Amino acid sequence: MEPYQKSMAEFNPWKKEQFDTDVLDDRLCHLILWNDDVNTFDWVIESLIEICAHTPEQAEQCALLIHYQGKYAVKKGDFDTLRPMCEAMIDRGINSTIDN
Repeated sequence: MEPYQKSMAEFNPWKKEQFDTDVLDDRLCHLILWNDDVNTFDWVIESLIEICAHTPEQAEQCALLIHYQGKYAVKKGDFDTLRPMCEAMIDRGINSTIDN
């Protein structure tokens, strides 16, 4: 018998086993940036790097997705973490919202 298999004597279908599980926080929010005809790719990329701590590659990919899809969730987190980021984006003239 292979070491990872249980024998029929060890198998008990009514025994409760405890598993480690990840619990999703129902307060998880998304920072969404919206496409517009005003802001340049370079400005959006620079803002994502400085405000959201994206790498240049991440920021460029997000900017392209925002452009082609009309909007994109650039960051996940709790509301209290995302709110200052959203406000900083708005201060830079970039349309952004927080969504659940």
